[in-house]
Amino acid sequence: MKNQSKINKTKRPSWDEYFMKLALLVAERSTCRRHHIGTVLVRDKKILTTGYNGAASGTKDCLELGCLREKMKIPSGTRHEICRAIHAEQNAIIQAGLHGISIENATIYCTHSPCILCAKMIVNAKISRFVTCGEYADKSFKPLFKETGIKFVKIKMPKLSITTLE
Repeated sequence: MKNQSKINKTKRPSWDEYFMKLALLVAERSTCRRHHIGTVLVRDKKILTTGYNGAASGTKDCLELGCLREKMKIPSGTRHEICRAIHAEQNAIIQAGLHGISIENATIYCTHSPCILCAKMIVNAKISRFVTCGEYADKSFKPLFKETGIKFVKIKMPKLSITTLE
């Protein structure tokens, strides 16, 4: 029972930590030069969709063309329309729509807090909870979430290692 003693010493991540770690993994697919952001949409402990920030499907991305926002010296959290990327939250919501998946009352796990554009989409998608471990420069989502009853939770960055038994 050597493995049993290893299991007993290993602390399992909470559900919030588990899904946040998945969002961090999803963020690795990002093609943005400024922020790697990943999102996982979950309901009843089941993954519904994922998304990361990057250029529209079939178009050249910032890794290939360079960042418009950097070239124009646009500060983070402003002028969202001057960007090739579709935000991670937007991509996760779009994937749900494309595949006919209801995301009402879901929890969104995202590596960063949302911009106001994503916050509006989250409200209209009827997502009930937003969990993050990171901050984005745009804080204007807070009054909107408060007014609409979306629960905002910030957790500490989960331990970025994978525990396996051999």
